[in-house]
Amino acid sequence: MLALIFASTYLHDMKARRDVYQAIADPTRRAIINMIAGEPHNVNAIAEKFEVSRQAISLHIQILADCGLLVVKQQGRERLCEAHLDQLSEVSLWVEQYRQHWERKLDALETYIEKIKKQRDGKQKK
Repeated sequence: MLALIFASTYLHDMKARRDVYQAIADPTRRAIINMIAGEPHNVNAIAEKFEVSRQAISLHIQILADCGLLVVKQQGRERLCEAHLDQLSEVSLWVEQYRQHWERKLDALETYIEKIKKQRDGKQKK
C-alpha cells in the first residue's frame, strides 16, 4: 500500500512534465504499448497480463494517455485502450542521429583495423 501511495505521489508530481521519453522509460508501459499496438484492449485485459495491481496499471495507462501514446475510449461498460504511436517518431528521430554517429565511429574503426592489418602483413612478408 505504501508503494502505491509513493507511486501515486511520484506520478502526480511527474504529470506536469510528462513526455514520450518518460512514457517509454518504464518496461511495463513499453509492454502495454506492445500489447495494444496491434489492436485495442480493455483495461482489465491489460491488467490481467501483469503481476501488479489494477491501480498500478491504471496509472501506467494514464501516463501513456497523457503522453498521447494511447487513447482510452468508453465502449459501453468497457474502457478500451487504443494505440496512437505517432509520437514515437520523435524517439525514432532522436535514436537515428545516434545510430548514424556510431556507424561513422565504427566505420572509422574498421578502416583503422584494415590499415593496421595491411601494415602487419607488409612487415611479415619482409
